[in-house]
Amino acid sequence: MRTRRLGEAEVGEIGLGCMSLSHAYGEPTSPEAGRALLRAAVEAGVVHFDTAALYGFGRNEALVGEALAPFRASIFLASKCGMTGVDGKRVIDGRPETLKRTCEESLARLRTEAIDLYYLHRVDPKVPVEDSVGALAELVAEGKVRSIGLSEVSAPTLRRAHAVHPIAAVQSEYSLWTRNPEIAVLDACRELGTALVAFSPVGRGFFPGGVSNPAALPQGDIRKGMPRFQDPNFPINLRFLSALRELAREAGTTPARLSLAWLLAKGEHVLPIPGTTSAAHLHENVGASGIEVPPELMARLDELVRLAAGPRYPPATQAEIDTERFPDEDG
Repeated sequence: MRTRRLGEAEVGEIGLGCMSLSHAYGEPTSPEAGRALLRAAVEAGVVHFDTAALYGFGRNEALVGEALAPFRASIFLASKCGMTGVDGKRVIDGRPETLKRTCEESLARLRTEAIDLYYLHRVDPKVPVEDSVGALAELVAEGKVRSIGLSEVSAPTLRRAHAVHPIAAVQSEYSLWTRNPEIAVLDACRELGTALVAFSPVGRGFFPGGVSNPAALPQGDIRKGMPRFQDPNFPINLRFLSALRELAREAGTTPARLSLAWLLAKGEHVLPIPGTTSAAHLHENVGASGIEVPPELMARLDELVRLAAGPRYPPATQAEIDTERFPDEDG
């Protein structure tokens, strides 16, 4: 796999988002299946693994820590704080004392002395981002964190945080049908030497054809509450999928690989982290590394976003994120 810079490290340009093994997409995988998938990723050349204290309310970090402990010296571990499970509920809390306590808990679950990249998962509107990043900077000084990231932030917030401590990465949803980073933060990251880590780069499983009937999604699957997977938007987005499949056929590849290759072509500082519970999909995703997208095909892919319908999140969730929005995004 080709490599790209992430913080002070050189990692494979395609990483693995670990959330779906424990969180948000219906019934979690068994611990045995999760361990097998993570170890298959190592064998496939994945170096960059992304988790969070929130995922499974700590279970995902514990799974990642156990499965990858034998490979710790050769992998890059990223996790997140500032949004965790408290008494069974998701809570945003960016207070310095909370972030430091969460880090100690994450270090224990991940079975490591230092986290390579530690993100502020969400900016807490009650806490200045400078205070939250200042606490993370103290963790860097203590050797518990090697680099700092932010998740779901705007370009102005990135600049404020970067003035306190260098920000190694911004994690944002970025894909053919989620182009918000192109408003401002993609260029801000390039200017500051910050990586843009793209989560949900294959449309939360939609681009590979994994969601044909949202009503059939399992209970607890977050896509059930997302406008793009609801009427009247979903039938419109099926037309988007048909167009993507046709372009993939022309390119001699799959929709997932073409979607990832499109992202990689957006800048050397862009690193996708597709998630999966399937070894077959894992290998499909990794195979996108090295695919060259001709300029004419890139232009046609860029046009597909006009066919996507519906905002990313329902209104309550949309209100929690700092990411720039397009004028027609409601909520």
